[in-house]
Amino acid sequence: MLKLIIYVLIILLILFLFYIYIFQPLSKTNQLNQPANIPSSKPVVMIIVDSLMDEPLQKSIKDGKTPALKFLIDHGKYYPDMISSYPTMSVSIEGSLLTGTYPDEHRVPALVWYDENKKQFISYGSARKEIMKLGIKEVLRNSVFKLNQEHLSNQVKTLHEEVEQSASINALIYRGNNTKPLQVPRLFNMMNYMVRNASVKAPDYFSFGLLSTIDPRNNYTYLWQSFGLNDKFAAKELKYLINQDRVPSFSLVFFPENDKAVHKMGTSDKKGIEKADQQLQEIFNTYPTWEDALRDIVWVVMGDSGQTDVINDESQALIDLRELLSDYQIHQISKPIQVKDEIVLGLNERMSFVYLLDEEITFEEVASKLNHDERIGFTAWKDGEWVHVLSGDGEGQLTFKPDGEYKDSYNQTWTLEGNPNVLDLSINEKNEISYDRYPDGLARLYSSLHSHSGKYLIVDAKPGYEFVGEGSPTHVGGASHGSLHKQDAYFPLIVTGTDLEPKHKRIIDLKEWIMQIIEKNNE
Repeated sequence: MLKLIIYVLIILLILFLFYIYIFQPLSKTNQLNQPANIPSSKPVVMIIVDSLMDEPLQKSIKDGKTPALKFLIDHGKYYPDMISSYPTMSVSIEGSLLTGTYPDEHRVPALVWYDENKKQFISYGSARKEIMKLGIKEVLRNSVFKLNQEHLSNQVKTLHEEVEQSASINALIYRGNNTKPLQVPRLFNMMNYMVRNASVKAPDYFSFGLLSTIDPRNNYTYLWQSFGLNDKFAAKELKYLINQDRVPSFSLVFFPENDKAVHKMGTSDKKGIEKADQQLQEIFNTYPTWEDALRDIVWVVMGDSGQTDVINDESQALIDLRELLSDYQIHQISKPIQVKDEIVLGLNERMSFVYLLDEEITFEEVASKLNHDERIGFTAWKDGEWVHVLSGDGEGQLTFKPDGEYKDSYNQTWTLEGNPNVLDLSINEKNEISYDRYPDGLARLYSSLHSHSGKYLIVDAKPGYEFVGEGSPTHVGGASHGSLHKQDAYFPLIVTGTDLEPKHKRIIDLKEWIMQIIEKNNE
């Protein structure tokens, strides 16, 4: 028996050493070998806790489980209802945060979409099954290289491209002014996923899990730790910059784990928030006191979108667009676009793009088929500058375009025709628009319909439901996001160390706000 145990231990040791070897980078870089260039201003550190929401945060604080977040709120300002981008998916949200624009300008439409010009189905990695169907190599190239270097418009600039010095830690959008070599693992090179000398345009300090680390001793990069895309890895990178006195003017740090917990357990889950708070505590503990941390840095801790609980009944919760559109030939994502294909589906959990490849198919006929399903909130499509929105509740149609006699609370003006109830708009006698169910709904929906070329509709689910397709993720009994609805749109923001406030409580207003803080601190 003892010999068997020894043999098993030896085999496990050999397997572990082999694992270390194949995932060992072909070359390593030291991002701190350059002379220190410490900004004169008080730096801004922005930490995104993925899918952080107000209600579970408040409950965690009440239970005494999140002392770091409570400390920040007690010593700063708290905004519980910031408005995200649309669709409420990570890449389009981060694009809006870093460029100060909606997707019609930054041109990253969603996590999953179809590139009409190149006839390619694009995914940055939404689910394991989808990744396997598309191929790991293709998804890696989309998410690591094409997203920042090709898809993100060069007509807009990121915060990293505009501030004097910055850091990006595990954020998906990171484009900066510096050429940064990647630490390509042997396996990735052997499988031809990446070439040995691969590099990207990134900020001064660039961290992206296994592929690029700032702290040479950061070992939270194993397979079971999502190759470094985890909270502990991100916190350790930031702590290293603090300890080395290298915190730049602006740092964006991404904590991804709360999103996974909420997807699995639902919006009432608090464990992900509590784990994120533990990492915040670790960061603050690098200072003699937590008050010292506030004195040295402007801290911004925020979510990026909300989530909506998906009902715990698979037959009801999942809207299968393949069934609703069974009259058409739908593209299979594991294959290139075929001549016979009539429709491509770009599913983003609670919203989806429906691309019409056949010019004979009309928007109206597809919208009519979709809106027969009572789980769908609305369908929408564009006709030049005009946007047509068809209610899933039989409330008729709303048509709108920018500029006109109606003004909303963001000083945006619109021309409206049809029924405003389709997007739950309230209009007073002064022609002033108020939003409820769909915050900043006109601008966000217009943006998404003008975010990329092609003939396509948007279909948006009601709370409790999500779309399902070939290889797409499902969250029955858990929670999901993606839609225009306020439950998916609202997220909280905490800030300490500045009296400046964003112009509006929208994610697209944060870039200008951050730059104002940095400029004021430089005076």
